[in-house]
Amino acid sequence: GNPGPGASACVIKDKKGTLLKGEGLFWPQCTNNQAEFNALKLALQRARELGGTELTIRADSQLLVKQFLGEYKIKNPQLKDLMAEIKQLCSSFKKINIQHVPREQNKEPDLICNQTMDKALKRPLSPQAPINN
Repeated sequence: GNPGPGASACVIKDKKGTLLKGEGLFWPQCTNNQAEFNALKLALQRARELGGTELTIRADSQLLVKQFLGEYKIKNPQLKDLMAEIKQLCSSFKKINIQHVPREQNKEPDLICNQTMDKALKRPLSPQAPINN
């Protein structure tokens, strides 16, 4: 359901494509947009912790990307506040490029979300191999 239980996840790789971090967070109650915004926030926090300076962010939410870029307005007050936190985190980096990618090109974070939900809801884990969590 939307809202309902949800998860956010990020996968961080270096320029060569080597996996540095994969992490998911469970939300007992959230909307799809809240999960997407929190995934971006999580990615920025972890990239900063790992010492990243220039980021290329790939998100499968076109709405999130357009809202981040200011092409679409954010009407929800909670999401506005969350975007303000995200923009503050962005000041930690020299350069950030964000782009929309089809969901098929974003399988690793999707898998982490599914596994995070499965674990939190005490369901059998999704069948693919786990990502470095």
